[in-house]
Amino acid sequence: MKSQVSKIGFGGGCHWCTEAVFQSLQGVTEVQQGWIASFDDQYAFSEAVIVFYNQLDISLEKLIEIHLLTHSSTSDHSMRKKYRSAIYSFTEEQSNQSKSIISKFQKDCNDRIITKVYPFKSFKPSPADIQNYYEKNPLKPFCIKYIDPKLKIIRDHFDNQQ
Repeated sequence: MKSQVSKIGFGGGCHWCTEAVFQSLQGVTEVQQGWIASFDDQYAFSEAVIVFYNQLDISLEKLIEIHLLTHSSTSDHSMRKKYRSAIYSFTEEQSNQSKSIISKFQKDCNDRIITKVYPFKSFKPSPADIQNYYEKNPLKPFCIKYIDPKLKIIRDHFDNQQ
C-alpha cells in the first residue's frame, strides 16, 4: 500500500512533552519540535510541534483525540501565550475537519475545550540539543514527572497505537 503522509501542528504545553507524545505513536513518521505562529492575534510564536503522519496508519481524529487528552485542553491558565492550546492547519479542509473533530469531542467532555484551530503561518525549530528531548533524557526528573504520565495515558487508552 502507498503511504499518504500529511502534516499538522499541535501546541499545548511544553514542546518536549508534545514531541514525546507524538513520537510514541505508530503512523507518525516525524515530529519537528519548536515554535509555531499563526496570524492576527496569534502572530506570536508558541511552543509546538509539527507532526508528519501516514493517514493510512493513524487518522487525524485519533491524533487530535490524543492531543486533547495529553495536555490541559480545558484549562485557560496564565501561560497560554507560551503554551497555546492549538491545532495548526495547513489547508482549509484540514482546518474544517479539525474544528469538526473538536466539536465531536466537546459533546462528551464536561468542561469546555479551549483548544482552537489556527492556520499555520511559520515555524522556528528548537535548537538541536533539545530536540528529541525525551529520547535523549528519559530518566531526567522532568521526563519522569511530566512526560511519563502522558505516555501512560496513551498506553491506557490507545494501547494499539504504541
